[in-house]
Amino acid sequence: MNQNINLAVLIDGDNIPSANVKEMMEEIAKYGNPTIKRIYGDWTRPGLTKWKNLLLENAITPIQQYGYTTGKNATDSAMIIDAMDILYSRKVDGFCLVSSDSDFTRLATRLREAGMTVIGIGEKKTPNPFIVACDKFIYIEILKKQSEEKIENKDVEQPNVDKITRKVINLISSTINDVSDDDGWAFLGDVGSLLLKKRPNFDSRNYGYEKLTPLIKSIDKFEIEQRVNHKNRHKLIFVKIKETNTKRSKKEIK
Repeated sequence: MNQNINLAVLIDGDNIPSANVKEMMEEIAKYGNPTIKRIYGDWTRPGLTKWKNLLLENAITPIQQYGYTTGKNATDSAMIIDAMDILYSRKVDGFCLVSSDSDFTRLATRLREAGMTVIGIGEKKTPNPFIVACDKFIYIEILKKQSEEKIENKDVEQPNVDKITRKVINLISSTINDVSDDDGWAFLGDVGSLLLKKRPNFDSRNYGYEKLTPLIKSIDKFEIEQRVNHKNRHKLIFVKIKETNTKRSKKEIK
């Protein structure tokens, strides 16, 4: 993702915890320049007072939205209207929608239809329709400080880390097959891009790995090869599905 793009960061203050805002903004900076930063909520409510210092520290503009009717979320409507105004202003290249609410599914879809990059950030309870409507979706739970999550003993299971299931391995395998050459090798950059298109919430950090390379290395089914690009001397990582004994036998027979 192009880090030079301008992003509008719109935060649903009613639906997102205030913890780890600093880590969240640092994460967003990896994907673009957050030129617009707004958070929506009814700031007369006592529950939102914990946001105040965090907003000052991170230069986020609070947008006051009163709840006009009991049971109706006025914050969602205000955020959606602002998003469309920003879209038509053509001041940004993408949006970061911070919420765990599926009500923003249609907004994410509409923004992408207009050619905008859409990054979603929310808790793991976020409904799948909103997740798949984004180009990329990041779980707040993985944005905690590394010092708090890191455990020196690698044999100890880390908190908030998903297990690498057979379903995940099959997803990686099918993606490698989709972009591999005739010899079965696939450029890891292409694999990562396609994984995100298939599953916007795919993130190596969900499984306890900072990058895709160590995640794949941890799975015995794959092999990795490092090659040097002779034009610029950069190292390129390629991945391949290991051949089973059955496949090897068939090749030997041929």
